[in-house]
Amino acid sequence: MFGSFERTVAGRYLRARKGERFVSVIAIFSLIGIALGVATLIIVMSVMNGFRQDLLSRILGLNGDLGVYGAGGTQITDYDATARTIRGIPGVINAASVYQGEILLTGAHGGATGGVVRGISQTDLEAQTSVSNHMLAGSIDAMTGDDAVIIGSGLAQSLGLTVGGNITFVSPQGNATAIGTIPRIRAYKVVGIFNVGMQEYDSTFVFMPIDAAQTFFDAPGKATQIEVTVKNHDDVSGVNQAIRAALPSKPISVVDWQQSNDSFFAAVTVERNVMFLILTLIIVVAAFNVISSMIMMVKDKTRDIAVLRTLGASRGAIMRIFLMAGASIGVTGTLIGFVLGVVFCANIERIRQALEHITGTTLFDPTVYFLEQLPAVLDWSEVTTVLIMALVLSLLATLYPSWRAARTDPVEALRHE
Repeated sequence: MFGSFERTVAGRYLRARKGERFVSVIAIFSLIGIALGVATLIIVMSVMNGFRQDLLSRILGLNGDLGVYGAGGTQITDYDATARTIRGIPGVINAASVYQGEILLTGAHGGATGGVVRGISQTDLEAQTSVSNHMLAGSIDAMTGDDAVIIGSGLAQSLGLTVGGNITFVSPQGNATAIGTIPRIRAYKVVGIFNVGMQEYDSTFVFMPIDAAQTFFDAPGKATQIEVTVKNHDDVSGVNQAIRAALPSKPISVVDWQQSNDSFFAAVTVERNVMFLILTLIIVVAAFNVISSMIMMVKDKTRDIAVLRTLGASRGAIMRIFLMAGASIGVTGTLIGFVLGVVFCANIERIRQALEHITGTTLFDPTVYFLEQLPAVLDWSEVTTVLIMALVLSLLATLYPSWRAARTDPVEALRHE
């Protein structure tokens, strides 16, 4: 499509001569604008993908893919038999019986905070790799007896606790006496500290043997829920139906992660789409800069165009020359932006730490964003979409200036020369 003649002339027009540097500077800024737009779009979309994937893995790591509850908020009595039945369903990895309750937590040296207590067997807790693979101190093996608990690192820090220390549970649902209801209070020994990397869980969750939790909450032989882990996170609806079919006579309610976190992940999706739309405008603005630079180049090269036409160059050849000149700006800017975006995403956490060290500020507060590091996951289909969009916009930006250049009348252009 582009012959050696068109390539040579287009390359010459992109190299500024004395007196033509202003046009070249505008072209350079257009290239930089496209590169920054492509890089920014790749980086932001990758961070949003990483944010969603990291949050999803951590939420599912502690809560399971599905939760089986008693109908109407009732507690499950035959939870062992129910869990065994669920484990036999194809696609189910594990079904853990859990007794969960909300209480007030206090430390031996003062301080108090609200928390969530989860009674669970040692075997089921070890199967939750988000906890078992992220133990900072102590071990899950020590969670035995009726006074051993494992707490999150944020909770340990806020209450000044370490392994071997004592934490006190205070439940507002106390014991009824002749003088009224007395809050249920008991001290437990901390045998382990975990850090799943999600501030909300690290600062509120406490794990203990399910028998001990049933004793504290005065609910012997009962479980509040059964957490189900499946092989494929996206196939929860099929497993949901299989659980209901396997337990037709039991009054249960099955809630999967898509239902329980629907509003949260919907908000993330909306934010991601809005960010994509807003950042696309950077590339659109850069494309308008390409139009401006190309129009100025056509105006500047009017006499050259007339000379080329009188020497036998066709209108198609003139149009191809300026199409190639404009497309070169777009292609070069897109490639530079692609390299910058990929390299930045590959080193984004190191860059964040370096910027925090230089500025002395916290750029990514885990108490606000729930995560302790900045994630970035490249979706190559999205990257390809961004590249194609940038190339198409750059090419469209060169069509009108190239058409105007091809329509130049050599007689009118050279009349006053």
